[in-house]
Amino acid sequence: MHIGMVGLGRMGLNMALRLHQGGHIVTGYNKSPEKTKKAEGLGIRGAYSLKDLASALPAPPSPKVVWLMVPAGEAVDSTIAALKKSLKPGDVIIDGGNSFYKDSIRRHKELAASGIMFIDAGVSGGIWGLTEGYCIMAGGDKAVFDSLEPVFKSLVQEGGCLRCGGPGSGHFVKMVHNGIEYGLMEAYAEGFELMKASAYGGDLDLKDIARLWMRGSVVRSWLLELLETALSRDPVLEAISGYVEDSGEGRWTVNEAVDLGVSLPVITEALFRRFRSRQDDSFAEKVLAALRKEFGGHSVKIEGE
Repeated sequence: MHIGMVGLGRMGLNMALRLHQGGHIVTGYNKSPEKTKKAEGLGIRGAYSLKDLASALPAPPSPKVVWLMVPAGEAVDSTIAALKKSLKPGDVIIDGGNSFYKDSIRRHKELAASGIMFIDAGVSGGIWGLTEGYCIMAGGDKAVFDSLEPVFKSLVQEGGCLRCGGPGSGHFVKMVHNGIEYGLMEAYAEGFELMKASAYGGDLDLKDIARLWMRGSVVRSWLLELLETALSRDPVLEAISGYVEDSGEGRWTVNEAVDLGVSLPVITEALFRRFRSRQDDSFAEKVLAALRKEFGGHSVKIEGE
């Protein structure tokens, strides 16, 4: 198939390359021309406007298929608005970014009014997807999804793609997936912090423990493999700041739980821990220290001492 890829960042470029390696024709566009030129050097056809990208795709009766890998929110809406000028009924837009699922439901309805098909596709796999394959959680019309099977099969591991349900379901499942990821990462972080702080900390090789737990342990996971790699490069992670960003999905997961009255204590705490990581000097913890001093006479550390 001939696919248009909009957004040639870390994920978008690697996905375009995997499609290219799978025998598909890929025309790529990026807002910054430098990334488009880089893609051209790797065998991807380049387009320097959304109009040119749409023009490069097959003419009717074959549908044009455009895959978006742009940041969630306004960037998706503005890209779709620009593409609509060059697309016709029966053409397909796939949003492979981490969009909020309710936005995907809205976009499906808006595009359907113009006869343009829409698939929301949550993609997991990170920068390793190029070599290992991705995991894709898709939502939308089954007939449209089925027509894109050759594209999905080229991108994923065996069994790594699922149509989860109707419009928005793919991004909903990806949202929950990322919420779970927050909790898993936090549990590993706490466990390794405890081992480092223990009386055995000086003797424990945390890299070896991460590798050990990958051999038959019930807590084995790809995240542990990645942690082993990071610890191999930097055993005490001296070069890394403890500042941890969040990209939105954790917040959406927690908000959804509040709306539905579902208890998510682990995922919620993992999200809040990320917020705390951005405070070099937490006023809340100053309050805790002050209260301990006032009611119990406990000592406090004075700034500058």
